[in-house]
Amino acid sequence: MLPAARRRFLQAIAVAAVAVAWTGCANTYAVKVDAIAKDKAKEASSYRIKNKNASLPEDNLRYKEATNYVKTALSGRGLYEAPPDVVPDIIVELDYGIAPPSVRMEETSVPVYSQTGGGVSYTPMPVTDPKGNVTMRTVPVYEPTHSELVGYRDVITPVAIYEKYLHISARENREKSEGKAPAEIWSVNTSLEDESKDLRKYLPLLASASMESIGTDTGSQKTIKLKESDQNVGFVKKGM
Repeated sequence: MLPAARRRFLQAIAVAAVAVAWTGCANTYAVKVDAIAKDKAKEASSYRIKNKNASLPEDNLRYKEATNYVKTALSGRGLYEAPPDVVPDIIVELDYGIAPPSVRMEETSVPVYSQTGGGVSYTPMPVTDPKGNVTMRTVPVYEPTHSELVGYRDVITPVAIYEKYLHISARENREKSEGKAPAEIWSVNTSLEDESKDLRKYLPLLASASMESIGTDTGSQKTIKLKESDQNVGFVKKGM
């Protein structure tokens, strides 16, 4: 048996190797980003957040988390939340959620196995009766079965895909004019799709993807790659 110190040393190496392997296999997320902005976007520096979706209660933990992530992303672009006694330059409207699932057909290869063996053979064996007499009898011997990989086959299965989204938009902070809402000066729509329904996990990723495009115009929808270990994601997760 290895000495205790030697065992602990080898265990530490094994744990470190697993950690490195886990980091190397970190998931990469494809986030869609679509942003528009007007010239006035550069003039705004203070804001107040407003819930754009009346069905999202503002007093629950999810909304508070989403708001905190968005505030952090806004701070990364030099914007700050106006104190209660200060009139903000813009009203930032927030909406997030999970869209109804769509179905995607995926083709996967599955292994095909064949059962071999399992036959019966008859073998003469000596049998001793209660009086000690030995006679030969033929008895069946059953062979065990074995599974053998013979190939693969393609299988098409339906997979439910869920779109997680975060929409942030900014409007001028003024009263309605002639029944018209204040003009929107910038907006950022981010989303990503996969099989998960865990919106809470993805909100920091979506807010991080929004951060670089706040107050800018992407021209069209673009896709960026993110990992949870990215610096911007870590910045957003820390919160205000």
